Amino acid sequence: MSRAPLMAKATAVWLVENTTLTFKQIAEFCHLHELEVKGIADGDVAQGVKGLDPITGGQLTREEIAKGEANTSHALAILESKVDIQVKKSTGGPRYTPVSRRGDRPDAIAWLLRYHPELPDAAIMKLVGTTKHTINSVRDRSHWNIGTIKPVDPVSLGLCSQIDLDFAVQKAASRAKKPMGDAEAPRTLIPASEVEGTTAHRMAMELREAEEAANAPRKDEDLTADSVFAKLKGIVVEDQE
Repeated sequence: MSRAPLMAKATAVWLVENTTLTFKQIAEFCHLHELEVKGIADGDVAQGVKGLDPITGGQLTREEIAKGEANTSHALAILESKVDIQVKKSTGGPRYTPVSRRGDRPDAIAWLLRYHPELPDAAIMKLVGTTKHTINSVRDRSHWNIGTIKPVDPVSLGLCSQIDLDFAVQKAASRAKKPMGDAEAPRTLIPASEVEGTTAHRMAMELREAEEAANAPRKDEDLTADSVFAKLKGIVVEDQE
């Protein structure tokens, strides 16, 4: 499916007023419902909307419209722009924080300052979406609401993702040249073979006992030269008989 034209409803208004294209053709080209185009023609939809000429806008050609008017089954094709418009990416500024969660930022800042002191202020500003002044006020306990501030994980508050937090911590640790082994090891699931009462644990214990029994030395009589020759002599005598 081709992309929709700019100002699809205004384009549909112009096509309804200036061409003999069917409602279905206009609806497919403008990515609208056929009944919506019919409502535009009846004056029930898009009242007061000024039509937008797709020809002067470089989205259709007169020849393409003529093909559609001559053949009702012809699907209009939008003109692709020859200019590659680069999408401007957002800069690495502070993260936007919804208004409903902005009151949680001091709690998140207190948590980051306590448990990740290696994080620079710039990283905290990007994670939480705050300012350097707020970070300093929480650090030196001069914040106006310092009495109610308590450290809370910013991930649980929805201010940042766990991936972003882990990446910022690892980046700060690598810059400070601190071994990551000093940090608390991440919690992992305990293997089922180590949990008592499970089938996997019972099977692991049985396998371990079987291996120990197989590797244990036999408690038979000590093997000496005399005992070996005695056994061989008995075997020879039995063969002769």
